[in-house]
Amino acid sequence: MSLPTFLARAVLGPLVVSLGLGSSAALGQSVERGIGMYDRPGGAKQSRSVTYARHGMAATSDVRATQAAVDILRAGGSAVDAAIAANAVLGVVEPMSCGIGGDLFALCWSPQDGKLRGLNASGRAPRAATISSLRRRGLKQVPMYGPLSWTVPGCVDGWRALHQEYGKLPWSRLFEPAITLAEEGFPVAPVIAEYWRAAEGRLRDDRLAAETYLVDGHAPRAGDIFRNARLAETYRRIASQGAEVFYQGEIARQIDRYSRSTGEGLLRLEDLAAHRSHWVVPVSTKYRGLDVWELPPNGQGIAVLQMLNMLEPFDIAAMGWGSPEWVHLFVETKKLVFADRARWYADMAMVDVPLSQLISREYAETRRRLIDPARAATHVAAGDPRLVHGDTVYLCVVDADRCCCSLIQSNFHGFGSQLVAGELGFALQNRGALFSLDPEHPNCLAPGKRPFHTIIPAMVTREGRPLLVFGVMGGDMQPQGQVQVLVNWIDFGMNIQLAGDAARVRHDGSPSPTGEAGQEGGGTVMVESGIPEETIIALRERGHRVGKGGSFGGYQAILIDWERGVLEGATEARKDGAALGY
Repeated sequence: MSLPTFLARAVLGPLVVSLGLGSSAALGQSVERGIGMYDRPGGAKQSRSVTYARHGMAATSDVRATQAAVDILRAGGSAVDAAIAANAVLGVVEPMSCGIGGDLFALCWSPQDGKLRGLNASGRAPRAATISSLRRRGLKQVPMYGPLSWTVPGCVDGWRALHQEYGKLPWSRLFEPAITLAEEGFPVAPVIAEYWRAAEGRLRDDRLAAETYLVDGHAPRAGDIFRNARLAETYRRIASQGAEVFYQGEIARQIDRYSRSTGEGLLRLEDLAAHRSHWVVPVSTKYRGLDVWELPPNGQGIAVLQMLNMLEPFDIAAMGWGSPEWVHLFVETKKLVFADRARWYADMAMVDVPLSQLISREYAETRRRLIDPARAATHVAAGDPRLVHGDTVYLCVVDADRCCCSLIQSNFHGFGSQLVAGELGFALQNRGALFSLDPEHPNCLAPGKRPFHTIIPAMVTREGRPLLVFGVMGGDMQPQGQVQVLVNWIDFGMNIQLAGDAARVRHDGSPSPTGEAGQEGGGTVMVESGIPEETIIALRERGHRVGKGGSFGGYQAILIDWERGVLEGATEARKDGAALGY
C-alpha cells in the first residue's frame, strides 16, 4: 500500500454505540478476530461486566482501596476525599508501587465551576544534587537505586493541595481505613504478592527495608497476613498534624537524619521544607470530536496527544482491531513521538519546552509523513528498559455531584530506591534516576529541578463535561496503553471494560529521557497472547522484531452517562483491582 493510499483511509465515520462513540461494525469484526479471551453470557468476550452505579464510583487496583473510597463517598465525602483515602490504603496494601515516599499527579473537574484543573505534586532534586557532585563519584548516570536516586516525595503535599481545594470531610477521617489495615493486617493479593517476591532480594540487603517489608526474611505470599505498624504510626501523625509534619515536622527530621546516616544521601530538611505542589493548566487535543486532556511536562502525558494527532486522519476502524495495518501504524507513530519525548520533555519551570508546537496538528502532519506503511523504521534508538517496569497505581473517583478525580501515584520502581526512611514504614522513591547527567540535555540534573516523569492521569470531555475519567499505569507503557484504550473505545466501539481487557502491544525501543541512545534496529514489538498470529507474521514481514510477554500496564476507568444518570466503571484484569459504586 502506498503512503497516499494509507493516508487516504481518513473517512471519519459517525461515532456510534450507546454514548455516540465507536463503531458497532468494528466491534463485531474485533470479536471475530478473537479480541477477547473469555466466554461469558450474551457473547461477551471481556473478563468481567462493566460496573454500574447511580451515585458515586471508584476504580482502583485493589478492592480494599476501592471499598475505602466508596465508604468515604457514602459518608458524604467528595471524589477527592475518596481518592486520598484510596491512595493511602494502596500505600499499605501495594507498597512496592506507591506510597508517601513517592510523587503524585491529578486531574480534577468540579461541576461548581465547570473547570478542569491539574495538580503537579512531583518532587524536586535536593539542593546539593549537581552533575559535578555525581561525576566526582565517578558516575556517568544517576544510580537506579540507593540514596542518590532520591527526590523530594511530593505525595503528601499533593493530598494536602487536593483536600484544601476539593475536600469535604475532615482531613483525619481520610486516613482511618489505611491506619486500620496497617495495624490489624491484611491478606496480600495475588498479583501484589508476585511484585513483592520480585523485590525480595534487594529488600534483604537493607536492614530497615527488611524489617519493614519482609517476614522472616521473605516476601509475604498471596493470602499471608501482613502488618506495617510503623506506617500506621506515620499515617496517624499525618492525620493529626497535617502535611506539615511530613515536610517540616518530626517525619521530615527523621528523613533528614536517615539521609545523613547513609553517607551518600543528599536529601535534607530544607529540601523537604521548601517543597510545594503546583496547580497547572491541563492541555488537550481533539480526537474524533472528543477532547482528551493530559498534564504538561515534566510528565509524558503530551505523548498521548501527539500520538492521537498523528493517528486521527486514518480510518482506523476500517483497519480492524489487531490487524497488521493498525499495529504497524500504532508502533511507527509511537517511535516518532517517543523520539520527541526524549528530546523535549522536561521541567517547564527550568527548560523552554515548545509545548504548543509539539501538540499542534501542523507538527503532527510533518511527522506523519515519515511513516512508511510497508516497512518498520530502523536505526531508532531503543528505549530505557528501566521505564518499562515502572511500578505505579492509578485510580479514579466520581462522586454524586459528578466531581471527578483522576489520580496517579508512584514510587517509580518497585519499592522505589529500595531504601526505607528510618522507622517510618515507607520506601523513598528513586525518581531521580530519570535525570540525565549530560548538561546539554533538557532533562539534566540540577538542584531544585523536577525530573522527567512517566506517570500521567487522563480525562476525556465532551462539550465541556467529563465523559471518561481514566488512566493506564506502567512506565513507558502509559501513553501507549492510553492510546490503545481510547482507540479500542472510540474507533473499535468497545465498552470501557473490553477496551481495557483487549490484548495490547508495547513497543520497546526509543531514545531515553536520560539521554541514553540504547540499541538500534527499530526496537521490539512486544505482544500479549490475544494478538492474532497472522498479525505477528505480517509484522515480521514488515521488518519488526516481535516478542511475547512482559508488562502491559494497568487500567482503571469511569464513564459518565449524563443522559441516563449512570456511572460505568471498569478495572484492569491484569491487576487485583475492582470498580465499585453505590
